[in-house]
Formats: sequence, structure tokens, C-alpha cells
Amino acid sequence: MYLPELFREQRFEALRDFIAAHPLATLIASGSEGPGAQLSADLVPMLLTGSEGQCRLRGHVARANPVWKRVAARAPVLVLFTGAQHYVSPNLYPSKRDTGEVVPTWNYSVVHARGRIDWIQDKEWLRGLVGELTDAQERSQPAPWHITDAPARFLDTMLGAIVGFQIEVESLVGKFKSSQNRSVRDRAGVRAGFIAEGLVPEALAEIVRGE
Repeated sequence: MYLPELFREQRFEALRDFIAAHPLATLIASGSEGPGAQLSADLVPMLLTGSEGQCRLRGHVARANPVWKRVAARAPVLVLFTGAQHYVSPNLYPSKRDTGEVVPTWNYSVVHARGRIDWIQDKEWLRGLVGELTDAQERSQPAPWHITDAPARFLDTMLGAIVGFQIEVESLVGKFKSSQNRSVRDRAGVRAGFIAEGLVPEALAEIVRGE
């Protein structure tokens, strides 16, 4: 990832919170090495646990998905967590009226995690993971659903239809391109324009740096 220092985010707490807010990630892996290497990309919700320098990502894929057979244990993988994004028109910059020296761009937020993957088929491990994943997403519901709400036999069948994974994270970095390279006046113009276009406050906070 091309990463100018101005847009780099390395604070673990900020990256952890971003992943928690955007848990649906793209898992990118190669099933072999050399010229015939076959890349795969799967959307998978994940959990980040641990602390800075000692963290891991956990998730699961369908057993019918061939990725867990094609990608060897301890193979290197790349995981992308993407957040808010929006096109930035030159018309939003007040400086356009002064000099005309502006061009279109795009504001966005993304976190890249690299590490090595291990596949896990133990049902108790999977039960714990599914419970954590579910609780994380259900806590905002008025009546949260828990895996114990499903019949035990049905749940056991469902757990048999997935394969878990754990990725020991070796590097974690974010790119938050949020108009940091523009003047305070231009950033205010971008913010006002995004608000007028209906961008929700959470997304706005991610992709326009405060004045």
C-alpha cells in the first residue's frame, strides 16, 4: 500500500477501534507459490484480540469454501478492513476560487493487517468464536440473540459446516486519507460539502480531519 506519512495511522488503540467498527474484512491469500500462484479474496467478519505487538485475528469460513484447503497452515495472508470513503470534488475547496489549482481526489480509511494463518476445526473453539462474533454484533439489538437460543443439535450441525482460522498479526497499519494535506479553510469546505450530501457523522469523522 502506498502510504505517505501524512496519512499513516499506527496507534494500536485507533486501529483496534477501527477494526471493531468495521469487522467485515477481505482475507487475501495465495494457494500456491511461483508463477501459477492463485489468489483468493473472501469477505469474512473478524475479531481482533490481544495487545500491541501480540494480537491476532479470528474468524471462520464455510467448509465448502476451498480456501482452507488451498492455503497452507502458516501461509502469509493480507487482511483489509475498509471504512468510510467519499469522492472529493474540487468544487468543495474554497481555494478553487482563489487559484484554480485544485484537482479531484478521494478520501477513505483502510487498515491492513499481515500475518500467518492457521486453520482450526475444533468445535469447542468454533463455538466460542461464533459466540463472541455474535455477541459483538448483537449487543446493539433491543433483544440480543445468543447462540444458545438455537437448538443444540442444529447449532452442532452449523458448527460442522465451518472451519475457523487464527492469524498471528505481524504488522498492522492504517491509511486514513482525510484531507490532512489541505488548508483549514479547504477542510471546512469539504466537511460542509459532505454534510450537504448526507454523509452520516460517523463516516464524516473518519474521512475529514477536524479543523
